[in-house]
Amino acid sequence: MNESRTLTQGKVWAPGRVNLIGDHTDYTGGLVLPMAIDLGTTITWQLTNTPSRFSSDVDDVVVALYDEPQSSHWGRYVHAVAQLLEQRRHKSPQILATISSTLPIGSGLSSSASLEVAIALSLGAHAGTRDEIIALAQLCQQAEHAATGVPCGIMDQLIVLAGQSKHALLIDCSTLEMTPVRIPADIKIVVQFIAPRTLAGSAYADRVTQCARAQEIIGPLRSANTTDLAAIDDPIVKKYAFHVITENERVQEFCSAMTDCDFAQAGLIMVDSHNSLRDNFSVSTDQMNAAVLAARAIPGVYGARMTGGGFGGCIVALADPDAKIDGLIVEASSGARLLE
Repeated sequence: MNESRTLTQGKVWAPGRVNLIGDHTDYTGGLVLPMAIDLGTTITWQLTNTPSRFSSDVDDVVVALYDEPQSSHWGRYVHAVAQLLEQRRHKSPQILATISSTLPIGSGLSSSASLEVAIALSLGAHAGTRDEIIALAQLCQQAEHAATGVPCGIMDQLIVLAGQSKHALLIDCSTLEMTPVRIPADIKIVVQFIAPRTLAGSAYADRVTQCARAQEIIGPLRSANTTDLAAIDDPIVKKYAFHVITENERVQEFCSAMTDCDFAQAGLIMVDSHNSLRDNFSVSTDQMNAAVLAARAIPGVYGARMTGGGFGGCIVALADPDAKIDGLIVEASSGARLLE
């Protein structure tokens, strides 16, 4: 990726992601199991003698690198990433860049994290070593905060950068340790888009706040257990903390089931995760609940769950290759990279 600055033009690609299990755990330092997917964001660029500008193939907007965008949704991400790189004294090249994407916006497949990473790489950011990957993921996470006001965790940006072909990554968000978990060849992972969602202006930030309240009372949820919940009086905070604690347990159980190729057990764990997101964390919707039930009724489908932040988005299903389930079959992809 670092070789791109010796060229006069180039192309970078950053994948989206699907989180197989472990939702609303990353911002409390918990466990997640995302995988980078074979859909993503491409930025084609060429050097110029004029100030850098970005355009998109979905609209006629042109965004100058350091001008605060007024109308372009995606332009806010360009501005946020560029500003943070500048604050870190990174000297960005002057480029003309065009953005294209195969990720549906608001689908729960991390189109924003994919865009942030692609922007950073097109501007010459380095992500070759583990330390560089983590540092760039943290920068892009901060860009998300700045662009949207949503206090997201680091999972999305980290998997976009560190994804591995044919594997999901078990990420401990307290240590940022990443452990590959192989996706067996004799199953398929299917994503169904249900409804657009937005984290900005939603109840996402409230969940972050309430989980922080829980941690003030009982300590880090990553190391807590359900017996600790007796110390929490607020029933809503207690339910949210219960989800996070048990979801961390489910992530570990799911990894073990996948390693053992026990897909039936893995599917049951996915369903338990969805039920907790629905009943304890209150981030599912009637449409998503119905879609999960419909998917589970299809022969050959082991399990399904909502994935991502919730309030819309998509569901993910684990199925036999010949199961007759509609949706996108996604493959585990390697992380962001230079294409040419």
